[in-house]
Order: sequence, then C-alpha cells, then structure tokens
Amino acid sequence: MDRDDERRARDHVLRELGFTLRRADDEFHGTAAVVPEMWVPGTRSLRTSILATWTDTAAGYVAVERFAPRVPVTLELDVHVYPSRGECAHVRAVSRTVKAGRSVVVAGVEFVDEHDEPLAVGTASFMAARDASLTMQRGTLDAEALDEPRARLQMPFAQRARCERLEPGVATVGRADDTSNASNTLNGGLIALVVEEAALSCTPGATLCSMAMRFLRPVRIGPAIATADVHGGLGRVEVHDHGDDERLAVVATTRTFAARDDRAA
Repeated sequence: MDRDDERRARDHVLRELGFTLRRADDEFHGTAAVVPEMWVPGTRSLRTSILATWTDTAAGYVAVERFAPRVPVTLELDVHVYPSRGECAHVRAVSRTVKAGRSVVVAGVEFVDEHDEPLAVGTASFMAARDASLTMQRGTLDAEALDEPRARLQMPFAQRARCERLEPGVATVGRADDTSNASNTLNGGLIALVVEEAALSCTPGATLCSMAMRFLRPVRIGPAIATADVHGGLGRVEVHDHGDDERLAVVATTRTFAARDDRAA
C-alpha cells in the first residue's frame, strides 16, 4: 500500500463509525460504540445502513481470507433488524463463513447490543474482482492492523458522507477518495446509505427493519442516484451511476418499521 492509499484509508468516512474488528479463530469479532450521529434523523435508532456497512466489513474479511491477495467484491447483501427494545449504546458483531466455494463466498453476521440482546442479522456474498491487478496485502488480516483506533463521527452520518435527499424518493452521494473502496469505486456502505435515505425520504419518522441489495455493477464515476418507490412500507430502490450514462448499479428492497416511541424529543 503506497502513501496515497494509506492516506485514503486513514481519512475514509467509514473509519469514523468506530467499528473495530479482530480475528478469533475462524471468526471475526467486531465492536463499536453507538453515538447520536449514527441515529436515523428524528429517532434514537441506529441506522440500518450502518449495520449494512458493518456487515459488508465483517463479512468482507471472511471473503478476504478466502480470496487474498485478490480483492473481493460484494454481490449481494442483506440486513434484518429486530424490533427495537430501546436505545442501543454499543454493538458487537460476529462474522463467520456460511459457504466458501471456488468462486463465491457467503458469510453471515450476527449483531447484539450491550445487553447481549439480538439486534440484527446480516448476510453477504462475494466474488474476487475480475481485475487481477487489484490486490490486498495479507497483513490486512492481522489482528493488530484490524484494531487500529478510529476517530469518532462528529456529524450526522449522511452529512459526513455528503449524502443528500434531492426530493421525496430521491437521494444522492458522490464518489471521492474518502468514500471509495479498494477497487476505487463507491464503497458498498455508502450505497446502503443512499438507498436508506431515498427510502426514508418517502416515510418520515420511520426506520428500516430490512434492506436487501443486489450489486449489478460498481459505481465507478458517480454520483450515485437512488430512486425509491415505497408503498405500505415496502420499498423498491434503484441506484444509478449518474456519471456513467446512468447505468443501473444496484437494485434494493427495503421495509420500514412503523414509527415508535424511540423518536427524539
């Protein structure tokens, strides 16, 4: 990794979510404190897009283990959230292999809160990037490297990622050094955020209880434009790469909880 790559990794938006990851035998264990900047606007609920981001990270290391030194790319990712029992202050995650084939790896992630109560479950599938020149050093799997200190998120997640709601049902996020992945395309966690913002803009005061994404092609140029069609809490979202002839990059399905008493005063 050269100095530019190191700087981009250090300054990346997702590092500010404070998720640290450590190998534990055949599993990866993650942990993070939940701060108000991670809440869905108008609530005290952790964003489902952040759980999706952590799923992508924790499951992704399972794929890195299998494909290294090749870079894994996400094919599908889903997150399902248990009904809220109140404000969550801390999250722990365990990621493990579900199935490892020759070309595709599937990993599952279980999340619990500070009371060991189930919070969410996630699943992701990966393949190795077709571009064999994209590689990751084996050292990225070392426990010490995984557990580097992270900066605390200082502003709402969407604001920090420069993700904007353009109108009801439409949201956008750009691709930049601090929002890209190892393939130099828009990080999947930021795609989860723009999907969530598009869906929630149609249902103010609600939170997502599930999100499922199918990745059709990378967002190489950006900005990513998400358009949501929501009826009865069920949303269908399409994400297009605006700078790449509006090519369809991701299709997603979302579902919302009804607004609860965890709304901020």
